[in-house]
Amino acid sequence: MKIILKPIDDTNREAVLKLTVREDQPFVAPNDVSLRQADEANAEDPGVARPFAIYADDKLVGFCMFAFDPEEEDPDDRYWLWRFMIDKSEQGKGYGQAALAEIIKYFRDNGADQLWLSTEPENECGVHVYHKAGFKETGDIDDGEAVFALML
Repeated sequence: MKIILKPIDDTNREAVLKLTVREDQPFVAPNDVSLRQADEANAEDPGVARPFAIYADDKLVGFCMFAFDPEEEDPDDRYWLWRFMIDKSEQGKGYGQAALAEIIKYFRDNGADQLWLSTEPENECGVHVYHKAGFKETGDIDDGEAVFALML
């Protein structure tokens, strides 16, 4: 399986908006909210929010969004995985772990030295995937979410 991250544009935006998680996964913001937040962030600081559609070969399976700001003064705020989801119909097929590996590669290839994310502590599935990829809990809580970091 080849995972490809494609920027969100007019050719895939509507399909990304249709992706959803299972009802027992209320931890992920809906993609319309995420894309609106990306537009707002990029209006203020162009290029910082980077939303991507996740494809397995040619099949759309998920969505992710990064905060990518090498100019940020605080090195702990430069590189974040803001959103990450695999569509409910595509979960349990290995796409999440494979996509996360490709996301980590993206950050490494683009000069990041550490990657951050946060999630609700109750998000057991997400926490498991992040631990499996090498993320470590920092002990910090940000807006009720546990913060994780990965040295690249």
